[in-house]
Amino acid sequence: MSQRIAVIAGDGIGVEVIAAGRQVLDALSDGQSGLELQYTAFPWGTAYYHEHGRYMPEDGLQQLKDFDAIYFGAVGAPDVPDALSLWQLLIPMRRGFDQYVNLRPTRLLRGVSSPLANPGDIDVVVVRENTEGEYSDVGGRIFSGTEREIAIQESIFTRQGVERVVRYAFELARTRRKRVTGATKSNGIRVTMPFFDEVLFAVAKEYPDVQVSVMHADALAAQLVLRPTRFDVIVGSNLLGDILSEITAAITGAIGIAPSANLDPERRHPSMFEPIHGSAPDIAGQGIANPIGAIWAAALMLDHLGHPAEAARIIAAIEATTAAGDLTPDLGGHATTQQVTDAIIARLSHALV
Repeated sequence: MSQRIAVIAGDGIGVEVIAAGRQVLDALSDGQSGLELQYTAFPWGTAYYHEHGRYMPEDGLQQLKDFDAIYFGAVGAPDVPDALSLWQLLIPMRRGFDQYVNLRPTRLLRGVSSPLANPGDIDVVVVRENTEGEYSDVGGRIFSGTEREIAIQESIFTRQGVERVVRYAFELARTRRKRVTGATKSNGIRVTMPFFDEVLFAVAKEYPDVQVSVMHADALAAQLVLRPTRFDVIVGSNLLGDILSEITAAITGAIGIAPSANLDPERRHPSMFEPIHGSAPDIAGQGIANPIGAIWAAALMLDHLGHPAEAARIIAAIEATTAAGDLTPDLGGHATTQQVTDAIIARLSHALV
């Protein structure tokens, strides 16, 4: 039975890397693997905003709700404030479909140079809370444009929200090296961060086989640069998880490699899969965008949809390609987006399952 995929390429290089990801998925859907995907493209992004005054229609979530997954590129353009593009497209999907886990795996691929002198065998997953926390629209401004102007931004942390993302991190750690590090800032943020830590340790009691610790996010950021191999699964709030996952991507070569999955683990709604990079208007249209983050995100999507063998083939083909030196300029190579995509497709048939 075919599985329905909503495709939102978005803006800039999002269009280019999603096209690359679809080519890889199509190469796997050869009639023999049992993989059958049916795509529906949605033209939502900045061009749609300029024409309609919004990034997606009012019934956008209704249009997406019956899909099995959403494959997303990037959103944003220089002529529209980032807060507008994010809050009118990406965040409504994450929250509307209760995609409360933002999963961001990173590892140092063969053939890719880390900016660190002695990186070691980096393999870290950041589990980021994805629907509440610091990314809240609770607050406001008054006396705008005057000396009395005040801006207030509220963070929202619920026990249910923290507990479920922390539990996901512990379950994931059980399948890996059984270490969970909680990212906190409880020495400076005196209400929400201690609350996050308390819930973390309460849940940890259910997982005596998993080693647990907490680190202040600034120290954790430093240790990711100094000793990245000590970390396995990092779990953090919306803001801290976002920042730390950019660091884990950077120390493994470039953010163009890194994928992410916006998950509803209970599968009540479609989950969404995307590279973590932005729309990169400075290189859009040049054919040099790194497609690996989007292709790896496609692998995460297949795994979520119940095709782990095909997902493993994609990741093996990616690593064989980087090991062979087929790299885009962001990784120090000279290959185009299409050349890297073709190289990955060519290696799919030889990839280990």
